[in-house]
Amino acid sequence: MHITHVNLAKGFRGGERQTAILIKELGKQPNLSQQLVCRADSPLRAELNKVPNLSFSDANHQFDGHFKASKTDVVHAHEAKAVHWAWLHKQLRKTPYLLTRRVDAPIKDKWLNKQTYSQASARVAISNIIRGIILEKHWGNVDLVFSVKGDLSHDPAATAKIKQAFAGKTLVGHVGALVDKHKGQKIIIESARQLANSHPHLQFLCLGDGKDKDELMALSEDLPNLTWLGFKTNVGDYIHAFDYFVFPSRNEGLGSSLLDVIDAQVPIIASDAGGIPDIIRHEETGLSIPAGDASALTNAIKRLDQDAALQQQLVAGATQHLQAFTPGHMAEQYLELYKRALS
Repeated sequence: MHITHVNLAKGFRGGERQTAILIKELGKQPNLSQQLVCRADSPLRAELNKVPNLSFSDANHQFDGHFKASKTDVVHAHEAKAVHWAWLHKQLRKTPYLLTRRVDAPIKDKWLNKQTYSQASARVAISNIIRGIILEKHWGNVDLVFSVKGDLSHDPAATAKIKQAFAGKTLVGHVGALVDKHKGQKIIIESARQLANSHPHLQFLCLGDGKDKDELMALSEDLPNLTWLGFKTNVGDYIHAFDYFVFPSRNEGLGSSLLDVIDAQVPIIASDAGGIPDIIRHEETGLSIPAGDASALTNAIKRLDQDAALQQQLVAGATQHLQAFTPGHMAEQYLELYKRALS
């Protein structure tokens, strides 16, 4: 079987990471070859250059690369522009395709959206809320395949240095693009302000970069208990250094970065936005709070901070739940969908 993956994104965010994880896992399969159609400058090329039986083909937009790409059995579209590419490829070369939707935004009732979704061999959602959004359109059945945890590298020595840099502090971590309308970092700022005097041992550490960086830093410049660390390539070292993890997203397809935090056995407080409840079940796998509620985040941090038994309970429950979010399980589900598309 020959599978062509399509991801035309410029950067490397959650969707690209999941694309890479799937391609690496499928690379372990005998009698299966893969092709990735992506931009000439895509970070995915460096990420995947050692995967066996994988070739690359250039496409810098939806109309590009259709006749440069090798003949394939099935096309898998991993983001919005890729969906348009896959649909057009079917018109040109009669190749079946499936699509994966990763965002929980409503789908507009446009002619092209109806065509691209209804003509797909399979429509895949990465969370239950996204599945519901697609089903509302009545454009076909929708399969559920969760995003999965990665294999973040972790250097214990580097983690120790991070802890040493904030000696005597309990580290409340966050990782995410600095885009407040998505990730809700202003909620973190407000919570840090509420805790600054009563809980001076708590130090908030935020990793990431994005368009709201300057605004967020200006809003929190008076807070000594909040540190913006910028983009880091060694995210795993920081996650293992965190004592608690906060994730107050305002919307979220699934929140797959939470899976890496669970893997590091760090207790989590997260909002109930989007697909997050598929991962964070209140008082079972983490503490769930209403989206946009800074006081709820503050109260949850206080509760976690004073209850070591609760911390252990949440870590144990989350670790058990993590078994549903492994790369091997995801690859098996997609292989079945590829076979179904061919039949």
